[in-house]
Amino acid sequence: MSEDNLTGSDNSDIEEGGNAELRGYLSKWTNYIHGWQDRFIVLKDSTLSYYKSELESNLGCRGALCLKKAKVKPHEFDDCRFDVSVSDCVWYLRASNPEEKQQWIDVLESFKVESGYGTSSDSSSNGGGLRRHGSVTSLQSTGSHGRTSRRLAEKIAELDTYGELLSKQSTQLQQYFDMCVAKLPEIGDDVTEAIDAVELADGNPLSLHAGEVRATSTSFKATVTATLSTLQHCAALMRRRERQARQAEELYMALKNQLTEARLASKPGPDHEEGPHSTLPDDEFYDAVETGFDKMEEERCARVVSPSVHTRDQVELPPPAIDNRLTVHPLWTEIDRISTEQIQAAFEDVGGGNGWQLFAEEGDMRMYRREVEVDGMVMDPLKAMHKVRGVSAREMCHYFFNPRYRYEWETTLENMNIVEEISSDAMVFHQTFKRIWPVSQRDALFWSHVRASDDDTYAVINHSTTNPDYPANASGCIRLFVTVCLACRSTCPAGERPSRDNITTSIAYCSTVNPGGWAPAGVLRAVYKREYPKFLKRFTGYVAQQCRGKPLAI
Repeated sequence: MSEDNLTGSDNSDIEEGGNAELRGYLSKWTNYIHGWQDRFIVLKDSTLSYYKSELESNLGCRGALCLKKAKVKPHEFDDCRFDVSVSDCVWYLRASNPEEKQQWIDVLESFKVESGYGTSSDSSSNGGGLRRHGSVTSLQSTGSHGRTSRRLAEKIAELDTYGELLSKQSTQLQQYFDMCVAKLPEIGDDVTEAIDAVELADGNPLSLHAGEVRATSTSFKATVTATLSTLQHCAALMRRRERQARQAEELYMALKNQLTEARLASKPGPDHEEGPHSTLPDDEFYDAVETGFDKMEEERCARVVSPSVHTRDQVELPPPAIDNRLTVHPLWTEIDRISTEQIQAAFEDVGGGNGWQLFAEEGDMRMYRREVEVDGMVMDPLKAMHKVRGVSAREMCHYFFNPRYRYEWETTLENMNIVEEISSDAMVFHQTFKRIWPVSQRDALFWSHVRASDDDTYAVINHSTTNPDYPANASGCIRLFVTVCLACRSTCPAGERPSRDNITTSIAYCSTVNPGGWAPAGVLRAVYKREYPKFLKRFTGYVAQQCRGKPLAI
């Protein structure tokens, strides 16, 4: 999403104490069939709404979320993605760059703060969010269970306090009793006579109760000691019960969160994309990829290609000899070795015990493969044998090599850069391919060389290379590694001059691709079986159409 697609309201649209309106295009994940789709997102009055496009924004929204209770979570790995959720309803959103993503998050959080439902980073000092609580007990105090836990904790504290006071007071009383009894024999005769003269209510003198006071004092001390011991035991039991209750509540919350996550995980989402831990079943994975290719094919069929202002001439066609500029280039040794090997192997017999298996057949076209896996990744070498009438080998390789026409027949191509023009017959390309969910986006850096060989044979060889200006696995793309050879050989009836009516070109298309990342082996092989024949038919049909009515180039 560019800055032109992200707009906010001016000051006239901002009410006192309110927030500015924000609107623009974001990628929203729809479902496992259609993956990410561009949607027009509008943020207004604490409500997040989305529309299929800006033109449809006056026809009613397709969905809305109230931000007062929403959670906004940036993705852990994707710098452009963030998720907005209310309960188990989640919107997966992607901006075109991290700056725009952060702008959206900041505005969304500002609505939450103003509404008093701030996230964990909110406090009373940053916009009036919920006050931070000091402990688990205080957090629980908002419910009846919390109030019960708080009262229990208070009563335990009171018991501790009263127990300490009772212990101190009983000790003091015992000291007073002991002092009184100890001092009785030291009292003078006159005082003793006075004390003996005092009679209690039972008619007995006070001096006769000294032993009883001593016995009662000892009994009171024992009673207090037993009471304190019992209180301490009860307090310990209540503390243990409180810890158990707190642990039970924490376990309950943890299980509740796990259940919520499991419920969300059961719904196909963008995190189910390719990877060794993907939970998307193989059949659904293939359905999503197949839908993506179908969409590309529909777009290609609907695209109206304007007539080219350029006409093919002899200079653009592959040269009959190797350009001298290539032979002095640092890549020449590798280019010559791999090209020679690929051309020799292109027309080798696929029968016998060399492991080739026929997996598709249609008319003159035969598709073969050998099943090869390296570190769990499918790297099946593929070979296609085909025949095209009315087109020469030189013309076929011209359209395959020349970058001018590549966008017209390569439907999966998103972007192409010519990194280096080595010579008239060799270039270095960097290509980015369209992303099809749930497969990660790929790119490739390779040299491409076209050359003539014996027996009216021309070939184009593409092979991965390296360049410090185009590092692998950068910009969110996984680098794939390729070795591709399109070898074409033309024939015509003996004794006849080649023409559009009698020329036949045999094609051998060989491809070995390291996908650079994990994807289900069964899915990849199913895609190969479906897409490679379609690609070869599409390309050869395109060349035949381009050559119709033009002089034959041999």
